[in-house]
Amino acid sequence: MTKDSSKNFEPNIVAFLCNWCSYAGADLAGTSRIKYPPNIKSIRVMCSGRVDVVFILESLRNGADGVLIAGCHPGDCHYQSGNYKTNRRVLLTKKLLGELGIEPDRLRFEYVSASEGQKFANVVTDFVNNLKRMGPIKLPREG
Repeated sequence: MTKDSSKNFEPNIVAFLCNWCSYAGADLAGTSRIKYPPNIKSIRVMCSGRVDVVFILESLRNGADGVLIAGCHPGDCHYQSGNYKTNRRVLLTKKLLGELGIEPDRLRFEYVSASEGQKFANVVTDFVNNLKRMGPIKLPREG
């Protein structure tokens, strides 16, 4: 990729958003007309704890340049400990990504509540900017 074409790179992001907090935070950002990049494809999950490592790896394998997982703040999970499990899972998955030759920073986990529309927009904007600096994902070859 040339320098000129990397300037035009727009990353694809798959975002797994907790139904109770983060999805509502994204909705608040939209209804409040808070601007953020349109690079995310949101998938509503009942709990961030439901996001399996396979979902992350398949997202990256199928064209995502990054994966964002957003869940309830600690102590606020509707399923008590889903967000704690997600935090541990993300740390382990980042190590796995590094072992696979994929930049670990292509995976991001954030706590976003239903009232944090601005925070959601800031997280998406920051993640898009970081992915633009990294450039398109380069997956290791299979086989």
